[in-house]
Amino acid sequence: MTGLRGTTYLDSFPLENPSKFKAVNVQINDLNETRKMLTVTLDQSEVDAEYQTLLGEFAKQVNIPGFRPGKAPAQMVAKRFAKELKEEFKGRVVSKAYRQGLEDSKLDVISIVDVSEGEFAPGVSAEVKVTVDVRPTITLPEYHGITTEVQPTEPTDAEVDAVIEGLRSERADFKVAERPAAKGDYVRFGYTGTLDGKPLTEVVGDKAIYASAPQTWEEVEGTNEGLLPGMTLQLAGVKAGDKKDVTVTFPAEFAAVPALAGKQVVYAIDVQEVRERALPPLDEAFFKANQVDSLEALKTQVKTTLAMRKEHENRSAQRRQITDALIAQSNFPVPESLIASERDGVLRQFIEENMRRGVPQEEFEKNKKELFDSASKAAVSRVKVQLMLAKIAEAEKLTVDDKDLNNWLMREAMRSGQKPDKLVKELGKDREQLRAVQQQILFDKVLDFLVSKATVKAATAKA
Repeated sequence: MTGLRGTTYLDSFPLENPSKFKAVNVQINDLNETRKMLTVTLDQSEVDAEYQTLLGEFAKQVNIPGFRPGKAPAQMVAKRFAKELKEEFKGRVVSKAYRQGLEDSKLDVISIVDVSEGEFAPGVSAEVKVTVDVRPTITLPEYHGITTEVQPTEPTDAEVDAVIEGLRSERADFKVAERPAAKGDYVRFGYTGTLDGKPLTEVVGDKAIYASAPQTWEEVEGTNEGLLPGMTLQLAGVKAGDKKDVTVTFPAEFAAVPALAGKQVVYAIDVQEVRERALPPLDEAFFKANQVDSLEALKTQVKTTLAMRKEHENRSAQRRQITDALIAQSNFPVPESLIASERDGVLRQFIEENMRRGVPQEEFEKNKKELFDSASKAAVSRVKVQLMLAKIAEAEKLTVDDKDLNNWLMREAMRSGQKPDKLVKELGKDREQLRAVQQQILFDKVLDFLVSKATVKAATAKA
């Protein structure tokens, strides 16, 4: 999730010892339920006073030949450093005026959308218009005792046996089989494809692997489909030396090579070898490799691991159910700037994941509106959850302390392989990243709190 408050235009202005404007007029115009325009008008006398203060500070700091520091005439300083004075003056007036307007208006600002200001100069009044998004009024539903459903955590004998078989499969040996291939065997073969009698090389462009290959391995009727959709289902019964044509139908939505989407391709395959999986026996060497000394000890170890995994899955499921319940009872407007920020994050994550999978850029362009609408919908839900979790944290007085941050640093260091000291330095340099980390820690604490207060019922067994 992205943050509820981002870096703003006004954050860049210096605010050391900010003075309070005395002659300030503040008007608030409602643009919608969560967006306001704050118009702050500053009296000429206040503008002049701020300029004289700034000019005095400049005169003390600058060096002008022929004058001791701080002794140069103000007019000379103003003329020689006119550009620097103008920029600094503008920043101070805008920043201080905004903060004074915020104090007078009592708005709970989440983000600054736009700042509009005119030319500021001594001798005239000044007006600053700031468009802001404000925190909506949220009436929380009853969040103690939200009903959550959990699955049994006690592993079945079948689940334990399946894990042990998986451990054996990881250490399996593959021996040449002088027989037709059967389910679970691996077949090595070469292939060349044609579409409507034409070589696939004319269709697939730079994705030549879909046109032909001198050799590849596929598991017969394996759980993983492999490179060529449906090919693994057609390898049962082949043996070394066989040559045959195999028809493969590509899915209607085949992003890797759009030209093949929904097409029937004929592959001429040349079977080179069949290998069968030979599982290791459940003997002393196998037990030792898994850090136990018997089959019963291995089963106990697997049961413990499975139970922990199921408990983790239940907790994750409870968190999802709680956020779904909160969204279902949310009936407040969402600030547009938060939606836009969250939507950008959703789109960026989606595009990065699909680029890693090899989905071409043109696919994103083709479905741009659909992706945008989907990301916007997800963003609204996420922002609503964030706002409600922040409100619950306030109500329950949940905060992030040094212990929470240290625990996060240790977990992140283990996950990323970095030293905790390095992570601390990086966070110290990036205030926005630190704020986002603290916010995510807080959201996690709130969700853990809600899980601890939830009503738990066992999942209904499936028929």
